[in-house]
Amino acid sequence: MPSTDAGDAAIEATDLRKTYGSEVALDGVSLSVPPGRVYGFLGPNGAGKTTTMRILTGLTRPTSGTVRVSGIDVNDRRNLAPRVGYLPETPPLYDEFSAREQLDYVADLRDIPKDTARRRIDDYLDRFDLTEDADRRTGTYSKGMRQKTAFAQTVLHDPDVLFLDEPTSGLDPKAVRRIREFIVEFADAGRTVFLSTHILPVVEAVADRVGVLFEGRLVAEGAPEDVKARAETGERASLEDAFLEITGDGDARRTAGPDE
Repeated sequence: MPSTDAGDAAIEATDLRKTYGSEVALDGVSLSVPPGRVYGFLGPNGAGKTTTMRILTGLTRPTSGTVRVSGIDVNDRRNLAPRVGYLPETPPLYDEFSAREQLDYVADLRDIPKDTARRRIDDYLDRFDLTEDADRRTGTYSKGMRQKTAFAQTVLHDPDVLFLDEPTSGLDPKAVRRIREFIVEFADAGRTVFLSTHILPVVEAVADRVGVLFEGRLVAEGAPEDVKARAETGERASLEDAFLEITGDGDARRTAGPDE
């Protein structure tokens, strides 16, 4: 993957704090992600991952701290929106639309030229095995089919930075592989992926760097091999082993569930 100077960070967050009354959701989180990288963002339920992602995408304002994505202050939503794709854990789809209508609608919102939109939509429908059902209402889709449609709409405008919150939720092994392949290809093209998931083998397969959030603080960060080295099990440690060591959370072996 291409290298870059730290000053050219695709995502730059400094001393992020978020409080809700007396409750501290984030407590001084700073991170920097260069272009062409996949950053795996891990943490147990309630650690603050979704809050962080909403701040990084400009959907939630921090109590204090600063964020720039692709060199743009995240408060500048007008200029940020074309550069960023965000797949939330519960993706927004219109049940009365077919997958093709949903993607056409998003293409119009994004001002994607008609010919480009048509080509991309056909490509993504084919890539994610949705072509045969593309004209059925998404309200009749399985969870996995809805997730694939939502992923396609997230990347349709060809963003520079992709924020993914549980992107493989509800997917079968074939679809998980397709998503993994897309993430690697996306980063290899010099773009950036910020990936939050409980499915640690996916992170282990694609991430260049891993950050572990615990009780609102970034308590570990580094290359996956460096983070795994913190596990007491030694050379054969998995990322899951290290995650459990770092967070002290025996329940983290349950690899599914809402974040906040």
